[in-house]
Amino acid sequence: MTKQQALKFLKANRHTLSKQQYKTIKGQMICGDVTGALKGLAKVLSR
Repeated sequence: MTKQQALKFLKANRHTLSKQQYKTIKGQMICGDVTGALKGLAKVLSR
């Protein structure tokens, strides 16, 4: 998954995240750690 696709996926799931979770995951994606950010996002969404 590319960075742009990951950001779109994050934006689509924005309503389920807190403000801080959204900012943290978005920051990880922008810095280049897309796989780690998606892993964290999956963990948060599974709760």
